[in-house]
Amino acid sequence: MSKLDQAMADMHDAMQEMELNNIVEVIYMDKRYEDPANDDFKELAYATERSAGLDLRAALDTEYVLQPGEVKLIGTGVKIFMRDPYMMSALLPRSGLGHKHGIVLGNLVGVIDADYQNELFVSCWNRSNTPFTIKPGERFAQMVFLPICRPTLKKVAEFSESTERGLGGFGSSGRK
Repeated sequence: MSKLDQAMADMHDAMQEMELNNIVEVIYMDKRYEDPANDDFKELAYATERSAGLDLRAALDTEYVLQPGEVKLIGTGVKIFMRDPYMMSALLPRSGLGHKHGIVLGNLVGVIDADYQNELFVSCWNRSNTPFTIKPGERFAQMVFLPICRPTLKKVAEFSESTERGLGGFGSSGRK
């Protein structure tokens, strides 16, 4: 097992030990989530056993046509609370919408801090040349939970060691 694999396994074990903190509380502000007859608004759930992200749904009252180049902030009708202060969630585009239709996030990645407790909003950007219709309850983004670390910052005049890359910038490590 590589050092990285071991570190990931250790992190996973530590997260499991903190089971209480591994709970994310959810409030469904939009009552359509609670209507069992409404197939367009299903509660947050992982699509498969190994899904990394939870699909977020557009809490729109009517269809919205996102014009080419337009950016629109769309609510999800969902609030979350991450009990673990060392957890965050990342809002990401859905792969198919981004690749096939050019629908991505206006801020590219949305960072939700552990202490944020208001409705989740998604900045939707139509980077294509054609209008795209977003329907109420449509899965239009995804949310992934990640552990974070907050290192202590130490002000120094010089770094304690130099690396092979050093001051090399974009592309300095090559393509192969």
